[in-house]
Amino acid sequence: MGFSITAQHTNPLFWEFMEKHLRALMFFAVVIVPLNIHLALAAEVRRSPEWDKTLEAAKKEGKIVLAIPPANELRREMETVLKAKFGLEAELVSAPGPRNASRIASERKAGVSYFDALIVGTGTAVGLAHDGMLEPIEPLLILGEVKDPKEWWGGHIWEDNLSTNRYLYSFLADVSTHSIWYNSSLAKPEELRSFDDYLSPKWKDKIGFSDPRVPSSGQSVWSFMWEVKGEGFLKKLVQQELFLTRDLRQLADVLAKGKVALAFGIGRSQAEPFVKAGLPIKPAPAPKEGLPASNSFGVLGVVKDPPHPNATKIFINWFLSREGQDWYGRVMQNGSRRLDVDTKWLKELGVDAAKDSITVQEYHRVRNHLEDKYTKVRVPSGKFAETILR
Repeated sequence: MGFSITAQHTNPLFWEFMEKHLRALMFFAVVIVPLNIHLALAAEVRRSPEWDKTLEAAKKEGKIVLAIPPANELRREMETVLKAKFGLEAELVSAPGPRNASRIASERKAGVSYFDALIVGTGTAVGLAHDGMLEPIEPLLILGEVKDPKEWWGGHIWEDNLSTNRYLYSFLADVSTHSIWYNSSLAKPEELRSFDDYLSPKWKDKIGFSDPRVPSSGQSVWSFMWEVKGEGFLKKLVQQELFLTRDLRQLADVLAKGKVALAFGIGRSQAEPFVKAGLPIKPAPAPKEGLPASNSFGVLGVVKDPPHPNATKIFINWFLSREGQDWYGRVMQNGSRRLDVDTKWLKELGVDAAKDSITVQEYHRVRNHLEDKYTKVRVPSGKFAETILR
């Protein structure tokens, strides 16, 4: 039985059918096709001749050596992503920032060029910058999305912000981050509402602290206490017989095992393995005095005359791109300052990206990182820690 075109033309259902499909075709022609062309062109813009040339040279170098924070998941994921995306073997030295910075300084003084770049926390690498051991970052930037300050909340923010503003890029900004954790079998959140609560006799010999005598997450909290509570408070806190360590994984481990009930300076990347294993550690509520805005392990630098210059340039541009920042933020559970990276999901973890919760002006008021605050607050509070922690 064949179709009759005449019959179709006189059938209202036929015209209804045709109208719907014509609308779909017009939408495809007017919206979808141009959008795909735009995305294709955008991809071509991103893949500039300089990028392609640098990537080809990077693949010939075949390797990059990076100093990274002590986070096992970051190490595993970074090895995989750099190999898959760029064909680079990544040698990753995962250690506390001061240890990596000290090694870089010693090697540079001995005429050894081993590291290409480093990711550290605030204050860790400023000395390297001032001693001429780092490269300016901006000349290494290829991608427009990385170079444009409008892509970044607060514009370009530099760790070395007192005089140079070019060697250490600060790419993260969080507020109300969980730098204080507790063992839920030994403590209750309602017992931890103020810094003063940590002076209770109940916590004597039960408080762990990331060593505040060196640049560290512990020094961040310590310096905030020094600024808002004063040295008298810190003297009382030290009388609690603190367990001090420069190894954040060790600090998380002793908390999970109940050797201490409370710990200052642990980040989510160190706590996460224990949380996933079902061990009783939880982030403590923010004290009524507040907590400082943090850039966590969110400072990027390039070592002077890197042995793998093209691989370094590719890494820096990818890492500071939307894709790289989203990747790092999800691995480390921190908020990128890139405006095109979604960070609202962090709130479910108890972390607020600064761009989602405060103004740029408020951020600069409450932060205790970057060289200016580091010099005025972190350094004197660290020296005070040296005098009373022996």
